[in-house]
Amino acid sequence: MSASQIALLGAFAGFTIFIGLPIGRLRTPMPTLKAGLNAVAIGILVFLLWDVLAHAWEPVDRALAAHQVADVVVKGALLAATFGIGLLGLAWVDGLRSRNTRIPSSFQSCTTDTVGTVTATDTRRLALMIASGIGLHNFAEGLAIGNSAASGDLSLAVLLVIGFALHNATEGFGIVAPLAGQRPSWGMLMVLGLIGGGPTFIGTLVGQRFVSESISVAFLGLAAGSILYVVIELLAVARNANLKLVTAWGIFIGVVAGFATDAIITAAGA
Repeated sequence: MSASQIALLGAFAGFTIFIGLPIGRLRTPMPTLKAGLNAVAIGILVFLLWDVLAHAWEPVDRALAAHQVADVVVKGALLAATFGIGLLGLAWVDGLRSRNTRIPSSFQSCTTDTVGTVTATDTRRLALMIASGIGLHNFAEGLAIGNSAASGDLSLAVLLVIGFALHNATEGFGIVAPLAGQRPSWGMLMVLGLIGGGPTFIGTLVGQRFVSESISVAFLGLAAGSILYVVIELLAVARNANLKLVTAWGIFIGVVAGFATDAIITAAGA
């Protein structure tokens, strides 16, 4: 299989994220539906957080088992630093933005039924944050696809493409959850899809040309930090919605969907 064919497969794996994005065009706000979608997004992101940290920790775990102290320190520090940048960096930027604009927080704006200028701006910002966190995670997935192809294991690369494609299809729902009832433009949905799914394609291109465990750990750490921050934001939205049973069911469905789509990747031995 040629490099261009592998790249196309990587693009397919990433851009299935567009499957779930049109749900953001729903006309009616429907608070219960918004709360449910928000909860499903939380569930998907909770699974992704676990998945990302598990993969990021694997090199450190192997180094510990092999008593390679230098690798443990370097890769452990790299993971901690990038995780902190992803989490604390987003918190700092968000706090700076709030002070400069002096608008209500996303907690309040996401739970109102009236879609005004402030609400649209705030919820779109949250959707962009979700897409960015998922994009960092998907770049690491693209690296895995490209690395498998570069090492000659094409069967594994194809299985990874199938697994990641299924997985990314569920992530689209998570990205547009804050936008339910606001009918974002198709252009906005296109941007969100490119931010969330495009990095899979880019990661595949990069992964075919060189293998770097440290780069993979760094991107996974950034992804984990940013995903955790978004989960904190979405949990605040869920709390204000005051629909505990709907939220619990949504989170359950999101987590189960994450594990279900990840089963194909696990079966491939990745």
